[in-house]
Amino acid sequence: MQHRSSSWITFFAAALLCAAASALAAEPDVIAHPWVVPPPQRAPEAYFTNVQDGDVVEAPFVLRFGLGMRGLVPAGKTAGRAGHHHLLVNQPLPLDFKQPLPFTEKYIHFGKGQMEHVVDLPPGSYTFNLLLADQGHIPYFVYGKPVRLTIKARRTVPLAEVAGPARVQILAPAPDATVRGPVRVQFHASGYNVAHAAAAVPGTGHFRLTLARAGKPPEVLDFRGGQTEAWLLPPKGEYQMVLELVSNTDAAKVTAAAQSQRLVIAGAAAL
Repeated sequence: MQHRSSSWITFFAAALLCAAASALAAEPDVIAHPWVVPPPQRAPEAYFTNVQDGDVVEAPFVLRFGLGMRGLVPAGKTAGRAGHHHLLVNQPLPLDFKQPLPFTEKYIHFGKGQMEHVVDLPPGSYTFNLLLADQGHIPYFVYGKPVRLTIKARRTVPLAEVAGPARVQILAPAPDATVRGPVRVQFHASGYNVAHAAAAVPGTGHFRLTLARAGKPPEVLDFRGGQTEAWLLPPKGEYQMVLELVSNTDAAKVTAAAQSQRLVIAGAAAL
């Protein structure tokens, strides 16, 4: 009886996951692939990938931007429900989401499709938040929890040195990680601009992720909607992941690529 009950639970969980994946695939700009599954929060969010609330840092430092269930596109361009990031410094979310965001030192716009910003502020306590907005800087209801950081000191260092060279990276999972799926794969571009491919903006690219395993053809996931993360549930096994940034105006051109990274999927986590 216990075995039968366990089988029904497994079947029911799989059915729920399948239904959720089907619903996700019906969303605009979402990549249609059987390994792509909905994120646990089931709602779009903008967030920081490299700091947490309460962190103590030295300026200048880099803030990296993450985005779930939406994609990036430069300001002035429309493509699906993609948008561009805005960094709010010591500012609450706007009371009126129908008005464009102002251009001030407290509302920093990233209208080229950037995924990071070098912050260089005097020592003190600051609150940061991310907000996604459309082509006219009118905010979507896509944001995260505010993060309060303490800057303990300010160094004399070139900002370009803090940012480092232009590159693309897989931020998570860590290299050689062994996980139970679904697993969140976070992409990042430093020094490059990311955009929805349909906008065909010169100087921008979109992410492409290849997962290869022994004895099977590689799986290629092309994130043409400007997505910067994906939740994946691949079959159990060992994979090599390669992340590339592909030009949006020349499909044959790979602008940048990250080093191959090993990932082991130990199975599916309980739902």
